[in-house]
Amino acid sequence: MAAELSSIVVIPARLASTRLPRKMLLAETGKPLVQHTYESALAARRPTAVIVATDHEEIAAAVRAFGGRIEMTDPGLPSGTDRVAEVARRLPAVDVVVNVQGDEPEAAAEAIDLMIDLLAARPEAVMATVAAPLRRRESLSDPACVKVVCDARGRALYFSRSLIPFPREWDDRLLAADPPVFLQHMGLYAYRRDFLLQLAQMPPSMLEQTERLEQLRVLEAGYAIHVGLVGRASAGIDTPEDYRRFVERYRGAGSGGRPTAS
Repeated sequence: MAAELSSIVVIPARLASTRLPRKMLLAETGKPLVQHTYESALAARRPTAVIVATDHEEIAAAVRAFGGRIEMTDPGLPSGTDRVAEVARRLPAVDVVVNVQGDEPEAAAEAIDLMIDLLAARPEAVMATVAAPLRRRESLSDPACVKVVCDARGRALYFSRSLIPFPREWDDRLLAADPPVFLQHMGLYAYRRDFLLQLAQMPPSMLEQTERLEQLRVLEAGYAIHVGLVGRASAGIDTPEDYRRFVERYRGAGSGGRPTAS
């Protein structure tokens, strides 16, 4: 029987954003973007709490306004992972910490629960993440679409912005294969708390710096990341066009529904 693990979700949210300024507070739907992410995370069954970690009072005020829980973090921290680790350091009774980026308003509750379940079932794994089948050929060459390849036990072998695995001879049937040949990585992570605190102290690795993918630091150090499969990738908000499409999906879902990522 899998171990019962106490778990929380931490949503790192910063005000500055290069491609979409102040995106956490965009509210064309009637709610700030960070609230959509918070409410999506609340729908997960396994975590006992959802916390927004920020260094800016405007975001903190927006979260308080909708009744969310906030933790202020050091404004000098270099990454969202460091903000998540700072909150985890204050909560020694928690076993697993899930990192859901603030710009992932459609992050599925099922994906959060799946990652926690993976860590409960696999004591050797220090981290878990999720991926979805990648069926669009144009996405294979898009560096913004991160790909992952796994071993037979579901452990990540490598993450890349390049096409992996690379077909020596192309065949359109590769896109429809079951099990899928190509997997799109989603930027959701569950960490064992002790490992997260250790990760925050590890220097960036060569592969991480080359690909600009922080999870490669973990693989390069020799640790296991288990990858759970979900049916469809959620859509993060990085650009004005991403946000426009999200607003359209939200409005199309109606006031009582949730948007579905395309």
